[in-house]
Amino acid sequence: MSFAVIQTGGKQYKVAVGDEIAVEKINGDYKVGDKITIESVVLKDDGKSTVLGAPYIAGSTVEVTITEIGRLAKVIVERYRAKSRYHKKNGHRQPFMGLKIESIN
Repeated sequence: MSFAVIQTGGKQYKVAVGDEIAVEKINGDYKVGDKITIESVVLKDDGKSTVLGAPYIAGSTVEVTITEIGRLAKVIVERYRAKSRYHKKNGHRQPFMGLKIESIN
């Protein structure tokens, strides 16, 4: 079974053809159904040999299709100091993209 390790959004993901992953939103004006080429391939394994990049493998790409664009559940950030009437509450929803791996080149 062949797989690759890609880097996007400051994180690394182990992917194989047909996998679906959720990553941080990729900059650009993309819509659901668009195809993206990810060039930051860190490691590639085809079952016979393993190629490790330093930091990336030159000429290696992973083709993905956007399946979903949305925001994750709300995370509440709250700061509180006892006995001093200090209280701050903020919410944050992190944007994400759902990707389907089409091919590893």
